Amino acid sequence: MKKYLFLGVFGALVMACATNPITGKQNLNFVSNSELFPTSFQQYSTFLSENKVITGTADAKRVELVGTKIKAAAEKYLTYLGHSQYLKDYRWEYKLVDNKEVNAWCLPGGKIVVYSGILPVTQDESGLATVMGHEVSHALANHGAQRMSAAQLQQIGGAVLDAATTNKSAQTREIFSQAYGMGTEVGVMLPFSRSNESEADKIGLTLMAIAGYNPEDAVAFWSRMSAKSGGSGTPEFMSTHPSDATRIANIKALIPEAKAIALKVGTIK
Repeated sequence: MKKYLFLGVFGALVMACATNPITGKQNLNFVSNSELFPTSFQQYSTFLSENKVITGTADAKRVELVGTKIKAAAEKYLTYLGHSQYLKDYRWEYKLVDNKEVNAWCLPGGKIVVYSGILPVTQDESGLATVMGHEVSHALANHGAQRMSAAQLQQIGGAVLDAATTNKSAQTREIFSQAYGMGTEVGVMLPFSRSNESEADKIGLTLMAIAGYNPEDAVAFWSRMSAKSGGSGTPEFMSTHPSDATRIANIKALIPEAKAIALKVGTIK
């Protein structure tokens, strides 16, 4: 029984691997866009109906302008990569919401929200392009679907562990269970999220460069963000995001590549 359970898990992993066109990497993905997008769009509509959307102001128009440029950059980049149809099911929207939180996000399918609380940190178009490019990159790289798939796999792994320790004492089973929970969280789920953040930084730099913004401005934004947060007391290995210093150092190293790609692809006029 255990043998067949392990084989079933292995088979599911092989079947669920897919290559993402913008990263070129094979990733675990149990959830297709056709399943994910309708839910995403509904959640977006619900969120907008329950929150105050800012329209007609200079800030709202800036969010729309930068969002449109980032969208065009994504389309141009994917066409350059030979995957012009990848975004055909996207339904892009860019909304500014009245909320003091320093935050922004993009749901799968191109549904973007920028909170008004982040605007003092973004300051200008380049800062906003840094944020929106980063958030759009999470969607383009299918990070939402990957996280959902990883959570499902974590549940499957727990079931396998339970089957493998069936004949052990209750105390031994409890020790294994606790070790598995901490091991998967620290060893898999958190680094997985940090790698997503770093990947989104890299793609986001490229998108903002193609959109006509200077990717060097991303360093200034993340420096302001670091000053705003005042630093975090959470050790990096227990965080879902890279430390501020690590992120800024990585971004500085990636800027030449982003500029080089923008030169090849061409910038948005």
